[in-house]
This record gives sequence, C-alpha cells and structure tokens, in this order.
Amino acid sequence: CIQGPRGRAEVALLSPGAAVCLPGPALGEALQHVVPTLRTCLQPARDPQMRLKLFSLLSKLLLRAKDTMDSQGQFHSYLETVTKDILVPNLQWHAGRTAAAIRTAAVSCLWALTSSEVLSAKQIQDVQETLMPHILTTLEEDSQMTRLISCRIINIFLKTSDDVLDPDKFIKIYPELLKRLDDVSNDVRIAAASTLITWLKCIKGANGKSYYQSSIQYLYKELLVYLDDPETAVQDAVLEVLKEGSALFPDILVRETEAALHKHRSAAYCEQLLQHLQAVPATH
Repeated sequence: CIQGPRGRAEVALLSPGAAVCLPGPALGEALQHVVPTLRTCLQPARDPQMRLKLFSLLSKLLLRAKDTMDSQGQFHSYLETVTKDILVPNLQWHAGRTAAAIRTAAVSCLWALTSSEVLSAKQIQDVQETLMPHILTTLEEDSQMTRLISCRIINIFLKTSDDVLDPDKFIKIYPELLKRLDDVSNDVRIAAASTLITWLKCIKGANGKSYYQSSIQYLYKELLVYLDDPETAVQDAVLEVLKEGSALFPDILVRETEAALHKHRSAAYCEQLLQHLQAVPATH
C-alpha cells in the first residue's frame, strides 16, 4: 500500500507476476481483492509496523469512503468482514506499546468508518452489536486520543440505536462513561458528558423506563458531585447531562440535589438545576 500522487490514497494489489496500482475511486471496483488482502495483512500475527501503516491508510480511505471504498456503493457487502475479521482481532488487548498503538489505530479506523456517512443506521447498529464491548474496553486505554475517540464512537452508536439495545447490555454503558468524568483530560471528560446525554435520551425514548430507576438515581448522585468540579467547562457539561436526565425522575433529582447542595463550595450550579427542575412536570 502506498500514498499516490497529490496525496490520493492508492493500493497496490500484488498477484503472481503482476502489481496493479489503484487510485482511490477504483478501489470501489476492486473490493473483492482489496478487502481480503487487507484482512490477510491485518491479522495479529503479521508485522506490527505494517499493520500500523495499513490502518493509517485505511482510516484515510474510510474518511473519504464515498470517493474510495464505497465509490460503487458496494462497501456494505464487506462490512461484516471489516468489522469482525479486521477490527475485532486488532481491538483485543495485548501487552506492550506497539499493541496499544495498533488498538489506537483500529479505534481511529472505526471512527473514520462510523463518521464517514456511508453506513445506514441499521448498518451502524450491526457494527455496534459486534464492537460495543470492545469500545467500552478501549475507554480505559492509556492513550488520551483513544479514550476520546472511543467516547465519540459510543455517542454515534447510541444516536443510531433506535431503542434496539438489549436493556441488560445498555445498562452497562453508563458506568464506563461515568468513570471518564474523572479522566485527566478535560476533552475526554466533556466528551463523556456529551455521550451520557445521548444515553439518557435513549432511555427517554424507551419503554419501561422504570427498569432503569435505581441506575438513574445512582447516576444523579454521582453527577451532582461534578457540579462542584474545579473546571467550569466540566460543571457546565455535567449540568447539561442532569438537565437532560431530569425529566426521567424529577422528584428524585430534586431530593438528591437538595441533599448535595450544602456539601458544595458554591451552590450556584445546584440552584440552576433546581430552577430548571421547577419547570419539569412532576411524576406520579
């Protein structure tokens, strides 16, 4: 694989006695060769440096998927191979810096895929079904970039979930996002807050929200702590999360906020939240 003239991505496909160089748009006409070649070259047993370079190239191709991999509208036929045979093996945890770099590269590739606008909501749901457990794990990576991108990928997954997530799987998502509110990076913290807003919107649109009541009450308590955070940007982000979640169980949130208010250095954010809650209809 090489970088073509004027920065266009190209792939050299090697066959016995021949090498064919394909510019970006032509990739869509040769997916039956390109995808199996990538699958073979990106297996964990292959050379790590080659895999890193290939993932870098694949990310660039997927960011412009409409002009490259999906130029003929056929990429969806290879989505399962890309997801299960290429991304899954490279998202598995292995010790060492190189292995961590490959996981980062695989996460970046998934971000390019999910944000490229070539996948339908149903196709993103299929990708989510396979990869959500892996991306919840990469939220714990040492790399700040990996944690940040993982938050953004989960956000996309949730926005397209359309109430199809299994409740038992869905309930496991918010504790992992909550952990990221303690991240050393404010960018990651704010991205986690944004994703929590999307998670709460999913519950608002779901049937049987009472199933989540104890989890939401716990989430309220934990989030209220961050209304006293030293970082104003984090306080603002978490206030928006609480406002989004306030319509679920407003009476509970009022009680929890009133209990937390006197523990904070400043009551300003709690008072803003209580003012917002006054406009939320009480549940019965």
